[in-house]
Amino acid sequence: MDNIGYIALSASMMRRRTIDISANNMANANTAGFKSERGMFEEYVQRAAGDKTGPKSFVVDRGSLLETEQGGMTQTGNPLDVALQGDGWLSYQTEGGERTYGRDGRMAIDAQGNLVTLTGAAVLDAGGGPIAIPADAGQVTITSGGSITDEQGGVIAQIGVFNIPDIQRYSRMGSGMFAPPQDAAAVAADLDTTVHQGFVEQSNVNSISEMTRMMEVQRAYDRASKLIDNTSELRKSVISRLGRPA
Repeated sequence: MDNIGYIALSASMMRRRTIDISANNMANANTAGFKSERGMFEEYVQRAAGDKTGPKSFVVDRGSLLETEQGGMTQTGNPLDVALQGDGWLSYQTEGGERTYGRDGRMAIDAQGNLVTLTGAAVLDAGGGPIAIPADAGQVTITSGGSITDEQGGVIAQIGVFNIPDIQRYSRMGSGMFAPPQDAAAVAADLDTTVHQGFVEQSNVNSISEMTRMMEVQRAYDRASKLIDNTSELRKSVISRLGRPA
């Protein structure tokens, strides 16, 4: 394959990846606490000794960048719902025992009295343990600092809000959660993030921008695919002509 073919094929793969990322963002535009992504690509030029066709240019997929901008807040009136304002992250423990992080603050109390997400993951306190709400707690109040108090004002627990400096290295899981890598840096309490009771943070996806981006990338993808087809047809034509008897 000549250099034009390599460039076109590489560009097509990059744009296909971009479309997949945008499609996932669009699919989660209404998912509470969801953070959108952007593809990270860079050019790689291969220069082989003795290659008369010249250097070959590729686009290298370097993964994706998590966009951590604040999503809008919606008031729900549910006293167990919380929205974070700031850079902090909530911590959960999945049913499989894995500790994860996210921004989805839609919570409920399960049959055992534990504070859980709507998907059943335990919400963890500042010390990394599950939060149990006593049956006689009555109407709970959650302060801006994350303290949960019962109807009489007694402190039940402290919702864990953590600062994660290397969140870009975390693996995206379902339900808006992120799992830390094995060598993740230690997390600490985020004292600058405030907790808002009765609110839920919405996705930070801008649906109009995502749709516009998808349309632009799709057109570019179609052009790159057409270039590959044209290059292939041109190669066939040249081979056919060279193969004719003089």
